[in-house]
Amino acid sequence: MTDTPARLLNLLSLLQTPREWPGSELAERLDVSPRTIRRDIDRLRALGYPVEATRGSVGGYRLVAGTAMPPLLLDDEEAVAIAVGLRAGAGHAIEGVDEASVRALAKLEQVLPSRLRHRVSTLQNATVPLTRGDGSTIDPRTLTVMASAVTGRERLRFAYRAGDGAETRREAEPYRLVSAGWRWYLVAYDLGREDWRTFRVDRVSEPFATGARFTPRELPTGDAAQFLSGSIARRQPELAVDVSFAAPADFVSARLPARFRPLEPTDDGNGCRLRVTLPDSLEWVGLRLALVDCEFSAHGPAQLVTYLSELSARLNRATAR
Repeated sequence: MTDTPARLLNLLSLLQTPREWPGSELAERLDVSPRTIRRDIDRLRALGYPVEATRGSVGGYRLVAGTAMPPLLLDDEEAVAIAVGLRAGAGHAIEGVDEASVRALAKLEQVLPSRLRHRVSTLQNATVPLTRGDGSTIDPRTLTVMASAVTGRERLRFAYRAGDGAETRREAEPYRLVSAGWRWYLVAYDLGREDWRTFRVDRVSEPFATGARFTPRELPTGDAAQFLSGSIARRQPELAVDVSFAAPADFVSARLPARFRPLEPTDDGNGCRLRVTLPDSLEWVGLRLALVDCEFSAHGPAQLVTYLSELSARLNRATAR
């Protein structure tokens, strides 16, 4: 192989396999001399790739962890697997999968050949996810278009369905995508309303990056997550939840979203207590508590105690029938 750039890419692809490669085997794979392999290894090191060499009869070369993340080379199967995994996580707002995952998906799908993009879509359409929360799902393409618009500072047009079902067309300057654990939100400056707004991404359709660039405005709070929290709080009264569980804190925390924190051990050491203010609906909090799968006592607020009592009576009537 006489084309040096192509040979370096092939060499890098081999070295990214987690094993040690003898110089003779690399030379045979690339159809060059061992001396050429040594020169190419030096070229990769000069480009910032940390290639480690070991001496001896079983010595060779391998790529090790460095101070920076080098570009990765993926074969077709690896690219499809990563894209499908990122789509599944991003599309259903799995807790812990945040904006970085969406940015990675946007970058990957931008360079995927059409044949691989088709395979990813086929796999995606052939699977059915087990949803959580209110069951809302998102087209991963919606997230990637928005993430690209945020990164590229492009104005975004989209259709939006409000909570009461009203549908409008919006044009906005996207600022940040924020994952709220079970939902995605877009924080953006709405050009039609001439004000900052938050949009639930599962209510967005037909997003389109217009190509018109903009200079980002200064967000009032300076932090997108803080702005979203304030926006949710204004729309919905917060609940000061006070609940005791008849189970250890590690058992309970594994069955509740991360924002249901902190959990304090009870005095007898046999359970834990949750005291937290949540910007969630009464019904959703009640159902999340019931899904912990252990005995618990609700101390407040009063409307939560009443709702759980009514829910219990409704379930009892259902089983009586």
